[in-house]
Amino acid sequence: MPFWYQATRLWVWCLYPFSLLMQLISTIRRFCYKKGWLASYQSPLPVVVVGNISVGGNGKTPFVISLCELLITAGYKPGVISRGYGGKSPQYPLLVVNETTGKEAGDEPVLIYQRLQIPVVVDPVRSQAAIYLAEQCDVDVIVTDDGLQHYALQRDIEVVVVDGKRRYGNQHIMPMGPLREPLSRLQSVDYIINNGGVCSGEFTMNLLPSTCKRVDGKQGTLTISDINACAAIGYPPRFFETLRKQNFRLQKTVSFADHHAYTSDDFDQFELDIPLLMTEKDAVKCTSFAKDNWWYLPIDGQLPNTFTQPFLDKLKQIKESKC
Repeated sequence: MPFWYQATRLWVWCLYPFSLLMQLISTIRRFCYKKGWLASYQSPLPVVVVGNISVGGNGKTPFVISLCELLITAGYKPGVISRGYGGKSPQYPLLVVNETTGKEAGDEPVLIYQRLQIPVVVDPVRSQAAIYLAEQCDVDVIVTDDGLQHYALQRDIEVVVVDGKRRYGNQHIMPMGPLREPLSRLQSVDYIINNGGVCSGEFTMNLLPSTCKRVDGKQGTLTISDINACAAIGYPPRFFETLRKQNFRLQKTVSFADHHAYTSDDFDQFELDIPLLMTEKDAVKCTSFAKDNWWYLPIDGQLPNTFTQPFLDKLKQIKESKC
């Protein structure tokens, strides 16, 4: 909601009672899980939860990919679990394979699998996905894409990703603001990753654009700077600004809702003779009907050494204690 990131207007305070109710429910729910009054699953493998306390795109998926690459380089065999938002499968848990579509698994799990070629399991009940991953796949670390508030799955490390520009908006709980939990929740997480910004006590992640690739999977090089662009992510303006910084001249930009289920009709509004550039998350849903001048921009997350080594040291201790 745009008003979440603006000065709080008088009418917004009409939502305050609902925000108080949301905060009360959230606090009681977490307390019940912490006390063991609500059942939760503890995996025999280390579990790293990557999430946020606010809604909207904060850069979790690029971080998950970079984190898994770090783990692989360090000798671990990570697997990823996801709720699979935007997808619907006839059965769960769903192990993502080459033939899995975004309609089945959701765009982010398919993207993560295509980039990493590691086990990715989707289930609305994340604990069931964790059980499947531990029992059926050759992994030794579980990374959950989102799920900070899914307390039915116990975790060993919590990582929160923050939008370095928008931060926490007006700092109110939904629906008055963008927060899922109060800011005080950050005091109990292990690491805070700042996407594109600098703040004391946080680790800065820089998103680095790579070379544009064709959506249809064929080889090619994008040589034209005048383009159209679309995005169905949590915060499309960030993507459009990234393109401008790459010296693209945007003729037309169109934002869709996050996790939008694309059809070919969505693209009738774009001129056929102008290249169309989209996010990598969008591309995984458009391969079956992509035109030869549709492109996507891969983004890689760069993690600082001040985060990577302490994280690996902490994970090593956790794994040894579980063994």
